[in-house]
Amino acid sequence: MIGTYTCVVAILALLAVSGLYVGVTNDAVNFLNSAIGSKAAKMRTILIVASIGIIIGAMTSSGMMEVARSGMFNPSLFTFKEVMLLYVGVMIANVVLLDLYNSLGLPTSTTVSLIFCLLGSAVSVSLYKIATDEAITFSMLSQFINTSRAMGIVSAILLSVVLAFVCGTIVMYISRVIFSFRYVKMLRRVGAMWCGASLTSIVYFALFKGLKNVLSQSAFICWINDNLALALLICWVFCSLLLFFLQLFKVNILRINILAGTFALALAFAGNDLVNFIGVPIAGFDAFAEAKTAAGMNEGLMMSSLARPEQANFLYILIAGVIMIITLWTSSKAMHVSETELSLSAQGDDVTPQHSSSLFSRTIVRGAINVVHFFDRITSQKSKEFIESRFEYADIEHSGAPYDMIRATVNLTTASLLIAIATSLKLPLSTTYVCFMVAMGSSLADRAWGRESAVYRITGVMTVIMGWFVTAIGGFLIALAVGALLMWGGWIAFGLLSVLCVYMLIHSNIKGAKKKDEKQEDKLQTVKLSQSDSVSETVMSLVKSTITNSTRIYNRTLIALMKENRRALKDLMVEAGEMYDRIHGLKYSIASTLRRTYDSDMNLSLYYVQVVDYLNEMTKSLVHITRPSFEHIDNNHEGLTRTQTEDLIGVNTDVDVIYQRILYMLSSGDYSDIDHVLDMRDQLFTRIAELTKLELVRIHEGKSNSKAGMLYLNILAETKTMVLQSRNLLKSQRYYMEEEGKPMRRPIARM
Repeated sequence: MIGTYTCVVAILALLAVSGLYVGVTNDAVNFLNSAIGSKAAKMRTILIVASIGIIIGAMTSSGMMEVARSGMFNPSLFTFKEVMLLYVGVMIANVVLLDLYNSLGLPTSTTVSLIFCLLGSAVSVSLYKIATDEAITFSMLSQFINTSRAMGIVSAILLSVVLAFVCGTIVMYISRVIFSFRYVKMLRRVGAMWCGASLTSIVYFALFKGLKNVLSQSAFICWINDNLALALLICWVFCSLLLFFLQLFKVNILRINILAGTFALALAFAGNDLVNFIGVPIAGFDAFAEAKTAAGMNEGLMMSSLARPEQANFLYILIAGVIMIITLWTSSKAMHVSETELSLSAQGDDVTPQHSSSLFSRTIVRGAINVVHFFDRITSQKSKEFIESRFEYADIEHSGAPYDMIRATVNLTTASLLIAIATSLKLPLSTTYVCFMVAMGSSLADRAWGRESAVYRITGVMTVIMGWFVTAIGGFLIALAVGALLMWGGWIAFGLLSVLCVYMLIHSNIKGAKKKDEKQEDKLQTVKLSQSDSVSETVMSLVKSTITNSTRIYNRTLIALMKENRRALKDLMVEAGEMYDRIHGLKYSIASTLRRTYDSDMNLSLYYVQVVDYLNEMTKSLVHITRPSFEHIDNNHEGLTRTQTEDLIGVNTDVDVIYQRILYMLSSGDYSDIDHVLDMRDQLFTRIAELTKLELVRIHEGKSNSKAGMLYLNILAETKTMVLQSRNLLKSQRYYMEEEGKPMRRPIARM
């Protein structure tokens, strides 16, 4: 029996490490995004500052774990065995839920996930007790469960979302009116006082949120509580003077504020949210130790001891802090989660939309436009001209960052102040929700949400917000199901679920790493293409990789279709869709790219647009081949006939020869054989036309299955389009390379 529960404790420890990994991956967006989004420092510097904040926060954390021990259920009514299975269910459900959100790139609250996983698992165990004990009735469920904490978290969601968004919008609007996008001159005048106020709020946040457990009983904190207004005034004066003198020595005080805010948020995260990840496993270990010493591993021992407040071992907290830092430096999913907020808050309409529009978002935008028109009518012309001049965008930092350091400072200051005030007033605000919604409100006030991108961004924000509510529901239901399986299935269910959970973590974080790296590399290549001042080499690399991948996907799609391999067709459809999305995203970055290319050569700009357009059309045709092929087999329709298969094999051979010749010319830079490619294309088109006629005859005579015949005709038609665009692409690429490096030629201005 001891060996069995030792295994349970080991599984809890393993899941604790996994929980730390997925938790940091999710919450890194809270304290990294403002520094990353403004490029206030190199990524290495940002991570170092955040790591220092995490390790100090972990070392100064009191580690109080009453939430995991007795916050959601009454432990005195549960036996040792029930508590251990309850905790296993919590950890499995929590890890699965957070890993799912990280994979989707959606930030959520680790506190919410833990609370509702605890609630779901506790309800599941309680229902098992009620079902197996006639002395307990369903009306007694409330004695087992503490629902007030869950309701407090739900109210925190609503309060965080609304309050943070409104405050972020107001503070950013006022700040932009004061400084404008050309903020250098105004920053020299009032920057020290403004940044001093910002730094004061960050310090206040660090004291009352990050270090409150260590300093709560100190005379210093007691004096601040009794003389809060005076303390803040003194801190503001001191910070303003310090920043003023630093500014005299040409130090960028905005960068200091941003890094200080990053440190403070990381400090608070480690100091307070740490117990969310290790609280349950340590509570399980304490229960194991209690049962082992008190009653010789008695499964029926009631766990009243868990109701006593307990502090975590300092060594456990320190190890957890180190794991957090390692995760911060190594997790690729953390950057994926950060991309969601950055894409929704980036300045300008050139940003590739990550979400489609919806009826709700379109209605919101129309209403906002009407409101703006109303205020335009009642505002004087002079006032409108002044405000417009303050919001006239100018990239004075030339860093290529999604937004400038003024907005990053506003994000950190507003979030820190809101969380600190809520902490002092004992209001249950979610750090994740506050940070995210402040960033969304500031981007709205900063006019980052233009009419070209507003509907997509609103849809994205609503997707994240709805995901937060799903966190509570999903965590509860997953934990409820896992808890039921553990209670009714016993140790067999425990073994199977443990193996399943480990498999999911390995599959998600190790086996999927190579594929994620490949996607990230392709994405970085696309970003380089849209941001580079000299894009010829990147264009060439992109063209060659697209043609190579298109050849491979096309060939394997036909083979998988002939073999009716549904799984292979699904993978190929996904791969083709991702490649099309990357190329299609370039169309949204053409404007920013052309602004640089235009200054070099207008002919070069023209050929660049053509290359991107032909790549887009070519990959679109590939999608129109892979998707219908998968849907045909997925719907269990009859496969292609022998004649159709032989025809497509011949077409595939011709396409492969053409693409290999195109790749050779691109690699060698020798385009003298381009007319031969044109001849091969014409021969292929003639063959496709003949095959199309023969298939139409078979359909007319009833010798061909209608659905298989239409799929066959679709593949022929899209193949023709794909090859046509490939040849056009080759031609434009040749002109593009010839124009690169020629003397600059600007268009003649019309009189």
